[in-house]
Parts: sequence; structure tokens; C-alpha cells
Amino acid sequence: MVDSELDALRAKRLAELQQQQQQHVGQQRPMISNPNDQNSAEEQRQKQEDMRNTMLSSLLTQEARARLNTISLTKPEKGRMVEDILIQNARRGAFGGGKVTEEQLIGLLEQVSKATEKTTKVNFDRRRAALDSDSD
Repeated sequence: MVDSELDALRAKRLAELQQQQQQHVGQQRPMISNPNDQNSAEEQRQKQEDMRNTMLSSLLTQEARARLNTISLTKPEKGRMVEDILIQNARRGAFGGGKVTEEQLIGLLEQVSKATEKTTKVNFDRRRAALDSDSD
């Protein structure tokens, strides 16, 4: 099999697993009383994570994967968001069957940082008339 065919199969399988999980979560009761259900749900999540990691490993170069892992350790939400973006782009064929290099990943990270950037504004409210003690 060609790598692009293998990537396409992996992406398709990952999409199926995600769809199954979304359906399962929608039908899931608030309290799971059967331990077997809990085990099967945990196994399903583990399979999904394995599939996700396999796809990311085939999609990224070693340097890019190391950088993404470092980001995931320090900022899990941001790491997960970047992983989702990479997987979505791979499904659309945005990478043309090649691997994502570290430079491309850095560019994507910069775009994500700009999109999620929080601006803080500090206002100083000086009430000189109320705090003026020199007028005594």
C-alpha cells in the first residue's frame, strides 16, 4: 500500500471511531452502573487515542512530533487543538501526502496563538480629590 492510501484509511477509521463515540456519548446515561460498560467505554477511548497517535506519528516528522509533545505537556488544551487542526487538514488532503515539518508546525502554532491571543487592558482609576491629604 502507498503511504497516502494508508493515511486515508487511517483518517477514515479515525472519523468512524469519533462518530461512534459521539453517538455513544449522546446515548449514554449519567450513571453507568455496569462495570463492563465502563471497561468497554475506557477501551473505546484508548483505541481512539491510539488511532489518533498513530495518525499524528505518520503525519509529522520526528522533530515536529517532539515539539507538539512538548506543547501538549505544558498546555494540554492548546496541544489538543493543534492536533485536531492537523488531523482535519490531513483529512482534507492539505498536506499533499507529505509529512509536516517542524517549520510548518511552527507556522501553524503561530496562527493558533494569534487566533487565541488574549488581550489584557489595565485601567488606572485615580481619584485625586478623595485621596488628597495635603489640603488639611
